[in-house]
Amino acid sequence: MKRDYNKALEITALYEISKLLGSSLNLKSNLRGVMRVLSEYLDMKRGTVALRSNSEVSIVAAHGMTEEEIKKGRYRLGEGIIGRVAKLGSPIVIPSIGDEPLFLNKTGARKIIKKENIAFLCVPIKFKHETLGVLSVDRLFGSKVISFEEDLRLLKIIASLIAQTVKLHIEIEKEREAFLEEKENLRQQLKGKYKLENIIGQSDRMQEVFGAVHSVAPSRANVLLRGESGTGKELIAKAIHYMSPRAKGSFIKFNCASIPEGLLESELFGHEKGAFTGAMAMRKGRFELADGGTIFLDEIGDLPLALQPKILRVLQEKEFERVGGEKTTKVDVRLIAATSRNLEDLVSEGKFREDLYYRLNVVPVFLPPLREKIEDISLLSEYFLKKYNEENQKSVSIASDALNTLINYDWPGNVRELENTIERLVVMSHGKVITPPDLPFNIRDHTLKAKYASQIKDALPSTIVDIEKTKILDAIKKTGGNQAKAARLLCITPRQIGYKIKKYDLSTLK
Repeated sequence: MKRDYNKALEITALYEISKLLGSSLNLKSNLRGVMRVLSEYLDMKRGTVALRSNSEVSIVAAHGMTEEEIKKGRYRLGEGIIGRVAKLGSPIVIPSIGDEPLFLNKTGARKIIKKENIAFLCVPIKFKHETLGVLSVDRLFGSKVISFEEDLRLLKIIASLIAQTVKLHIEIEKEREAFLEEKENLRQQLKGKYKLENIIGQSDRMQEVFGAVHSVAPSRANVLLRGESGTGKELIAKAIHYMSPRAKGSFIKFNCASIPEGLLESELFGHEKGAFTGAMAMRKGRFELADGGTIFLDEIGDLPLALQPKILRVLQEKEFERVGGEKTTKVDVRLIAATSRNLEDLVSEGKFREDLYYRLNVVPVFLPPLREKIEDISLLSEYFLKKYNEENQKSVSIASDALNTLINYDWPGNVRELENTIERLVVMSHGKVITPPDLPFNIRDHTLKAKYASQIKDALPSTIVDIEKTKILDAIKKTGGNQAKAARLLCITPRQIGYKIKKYDLSTLK
């Protein structure tokens, strides 16, 4: 009967241990739980798990020991019972630790109980042929002699379960370290890519922008980037982030004009499970994802009026609630906003909250359109040409007259339009040099119109004079030199025709 009871306890203990080992990714917490089960179900006291690291084995989890005692549990391979089991990979049983000189009691945990009443059982934690650590327990007994075979058998099973968990944890940690290393490498690459030194612009207007970025980046101030579409607002936003103390945090971008109004709140603030139809699980929003970093809200002028108070609250109180939730979430986020719209007009029309406008407009940075920094067009063209030559394994160049045509174009789409144009020219080119006929028709047509419009404007006055002279001379000839009759024929007064004859020196031709 007693044997059946003990078997039932063993099965229950193994079940609880299996649940604990798979309950979370917190290895130490799981192992402490295992040691607690050994104590409560199987009367195995002061259980410890020591893991091997190079030439040392250290206790990482225990039950019935203080943190100070656990810290002392460090052994060289071969040192003491734990060190010997870790080195040899074989179990050791000490029937009475009081009679064993190899038992070191480094932790000092056995001061109260008489040593002769304690047996020490120690088994290796092995995965295949690799010894990962050691599982040890104290077994309390009276004066009678007992067998520890059943205890060893059970501890070996538990050690095997622990070994699988430890091995999995080691692999997860390796992957995590590799992921963090890759993440840091990518962050360093991005930081290098978005340095101001790598942003092209030698014009005075762009130097003003760079100066503003250098001043504002180290601060916590909100920034409002203003400028036409395609002027590089996202590029400048990333430069501010990677030059700031938040560079190790996330840079989360979100375009307020790209999402339907009904989904905006969920996208920005997240939602709880069941908050609406289709919300199958809790989801974090962009503000929560940007915690500790920077959030970039592009086209902030398109933000619906109903959602603006919630943005204002995040900026002022640093808190919000997910859609369908009541729990308040705190965040530490820096906001960089951008707009191509006139926010002042939107405020006066009641389409944008004035208090939010002033909260956003702490540090405004104006990005000039490409037509106002034409000295940068050749530099940008050269950069994009190199980029797309490398991508397409080509070596195309631009003829000087074609480049002049690009410089004289207005670029309503700004830098984005220029980049797209250069990419198209490289991809579609059949020769080594891009000439004016290769340029898109809208650029050539626009440039020709501008050229001929200038010529027509210059030629118009002289053309009008020639026509007027011819008409007056014809009228005078028809009327036999009679200015009054000629004036009536031209529907002007005699005084006016006299003035014109004198102005054009036509008196000798009457």
